[in-house]
Amino acid sequence: MTTGNLGLYVHVPFCSSICNYCNFNRGLLDGELKRRYVEAVSAEIARSGDGSAADTIYFGGGTPSLLAPAEVARVVDACRRAFAVRSGAEVTLEMNPETVTADYVSAVREAGVSRLSIGVQSFDDGELARLGRRHSADDAAAALAAARAAGCRDVSLDLMLWLPAQTRDQCAASVDRLVDLAPDHASLYLLEVYPNAPLRDEMARAGWSQAPDDDAASMYLDALRRTDAAGLAQYEISNVARPGRRSRHNLKYWQDGEWLGFGCGAHSKRDGWRWRNVSETARYVDAVARGESPARERRALPAAERLGEALFMGLRLTQGIDLGAIRRRYGVDALERYGTRLEPFLEAGMLVAGADRLRLTRRGMLLANEVMQAFV
Repeated sequence: MTTGNLGLYVHVPFCSSICNYCNFNRGLLDGELKRRYVEAVSAEIARSGDGSAADTIYFGGGTPSLLAPAEVARVVDACRRAFAVRSGAEVTLEMNPETVTADYVSAVREAGVSRLSIGVQSFDDGELARLGRRHSADDAAAALAAARAAGCRDVSLDLMLWLPAQTRDQCAASVDRLVDLAPDHASLYLLEVYPNAPLRDEMARAGWSQAPDDDAASMYLDALRRTDAAGLAQYEISNVARPGRRSRHNLKYWQDGEWLGFGCGAHSKRDGWRWRNVSETARYVDAVARGESPARERRALPAAERLGEALFMGLRLTQGIDLGAIRRRYGVDALERYGTRLEPFLEAGMLVAGADRLRLTRRGMLLANEVMQAFV
């Protein structure tokens, strides 16, 4: 748990096409709107800056790699002017495989990007087609090769498990392909099909279904065994990394840190307050152009809510919750306050309580949401 350097998040809502499973704040690319958006984000950052120390910048989306290198550089420069961005800061850019070339990666590295997060999702072309992705498995492998050729030594790959019509063997084959490519970090997500996602209707029409829950659990546990063996150690429910390559930005979310979000729909948490920006891209741009704050729903977080969030976010980490740090920061003995609710999970072997730590077992992570309800 930390109250140290800020994380800076920059949302880029533009996509070349819309994936049928996506539930994020995004829209199709409009070149003129993108130009105005970069101006607006840079202006919002400039107005928000107070010289505070920051050590991570994260471009998320959407597809941030649709920004030109000069646009990435402009936003990074705005961050550096407005905040005391530390030397050696982690600057992450999310990318889709079809946007990755060695020339582009070289250019954004010159702009300040130090880490890439590539959305592979699957190494099976049939599965990629069902997800509405524009790249192939070979394109994904080529993207990592291009990043390496451009000198990037901090690359993360995203992979989805439990895809429509996916078997355990097919899932294992995708994980093996990922392992063979030797990324520095990987995120392994069980696919959640949202009610409003087009994929739900496509699955119904095509007769695709996700494997039974027991198979999903096996896919997850087997994937982690394979990444363990490859030297990618699990440090969070869905994330594995080589030594020194954990996502420093995302750790702020899990370790009760603070961050500022810029761009449409971006969320911020600082000094006991939480707020989010207006979601619609054009409304966001217009608000900033008028000199107005794009922030909405700004509210002070009650102490009980701050404590609960620190606990259930911290429980996502394999190291679990530092109970001593919770006592020092919130003046609460978490086991004393929540022990009755947690007892069934401790008895079932889903939770382990040590001298000053509380953590989920790997099997407990499969039911993490149920366990975390104890803190709500």
